Amino acid sequence: MKKVLLVGESWVSSSTHFKGFDQFGSVTFHTGNKRFMEGMKNGAYAVTHMPAHEAAADFPTTMEGLAEYDVVILSDIGANTLLLHPDVWLRGERVANRINLLADWTRQGGGLIMIGGYFSFQGIDGKARWHNTKVETALPVTCQTCDDRVEIPEGCTPVVNAADHPILGGISGDWPYLLGVNEVTLKPEADVQLILSLPEDQRGLPLLATGTYGAGRTVAWTSDMSEHWLPPAFLAWSGYNTLFSNMVAWAADDL
Repeated sequence: MKKVLLVGESWVSSSTHFKGFDQFGSVTFHTGNKRFMEGMKNGAYAVTHMPAHEAAADFPTTMEGLAEYDVVILSDIGANTLLLHPDVWLRGERVANRINLLADWTRQGGGLIMIGGYFSFQGIDGKARWHNTKVETALPVTCQTCDDRVEIPEGCTPVVNAADHPILGGISGDWPYLLGVNEVTLKPEADVQLILSLPEDQRGLPLLATGTYGAGRTVAWTSDMSEHWLPPAFLAWSGYNTLFSNMVAWAADDL
């Protein structure tokens, strides 16, 4: 069984509660991968979730470590988490550049997927910082240089640009609406294919694109894998499992 590493899709929130004269604080841990993991549970791939706070120390620092996986998914996690290993951040020691390592692993035949979110592509306030990295070089899209979020509170329905692409195999009927994406630019390379986009009133922005990088395959899905950009109707849609399973299968060179 091929192995998939999902990196990110977790966060911690801190709140202060005021009750008259008194106040207290609370901290909550959240994950945004539950729907995705549920959809992959009975599939042909073994998925390991590496939460964002663990990735800083635990994301592989060697090619041998990455070689354990066939597909790596970056979802809602910024470049800093892979750049600032605790040995670098806390102890001033040298560590392998894991962004460059991930790109090299992809070039040698790995499957790389980036899923959209507030810390994907360039992200909120431009803080995801994937622009001008080797991961961006590997992807089929180019990141913006600023805050790239496109919030669509009124909702918009995806436009199918390549109905015969294997990633869309087994998906039929109407697509549910979504509520936002990261704005990216499709690369002009011949191997890059636009599969889904936003409608013209949303400038036809890329939603799903594929490409190759050396011997590896790459996928960019510019919306989320869960709330809020994917509303309940999308998460309950019969095509959800097929869509994301097919993305993984294509990146793994199984489609």
